[in-house]
Amino acid sequence: MTGKITALDLASGELSEPTKTYFAKCEEKLGLVPNVLRAYAFDDKKLRAFTDMYNDLMLGESGLSKLEREMIAVAVSSINHCYYCLTAHGAAVRQLSGEPALGEMMVMNFRAADLSPKQTAMLEFAVKLTEEPAKIVEADRASLRQAGFSDRDIWDIASTAAFFNMSNRVAAAIDMRPNDEYHAMAR
Repeated sequence: MTGKITALDLASGELSEPTKTYFAKCEEKLGLVPNVLRAYAFDDKKLRAFTDMYNDLMLGESGLSKLEREMIAVAVSSINHCYYCLTAHGAAVRQLSGEPALGEMMVMNFRAADLSPKQTAMLEFAVKLTEEPAKIVEADRASLRQAGFSDRDIWDIASTAAFFNMSNRVAAAIDMRPNDEYHAMAR
């Protein structure tokens, strides 16, 4: 035994019917069941809470595009050195942008990417919220408003950054590994 907690270790019991149905839908739409979902499968309530929040933040209505939300996920995960999220969400940035190099730059250092001033302001805020949350002040929110973000957008930026900070910590704690398929996506 390596000491690692794997997704299969956590979900070693029989999966519930709703979880089996959800995983089948993932297979159909994505071609895989993301390991993060397998990790939560040991508890239907936790899986549902995770997927409900994820789907709302990443796929729900927002002034932020899906690409911008994925960019936040990658910028936060880069600060936290989260292997799982950098791999999975770096692939999403590559896929949504149609630019493989952008996904790689985002993973390594978003400041090296050719981003709009608005996107840069968004990511700088997400990074500051990750590194120094107690130092967020009104001037930070004012900078986002000046860049063109509404107060609702600021909420979505903050909520997305917070969600990935939580997810990064869980992934680190249990040594969650990305599905191999993510490495080849959108290259």
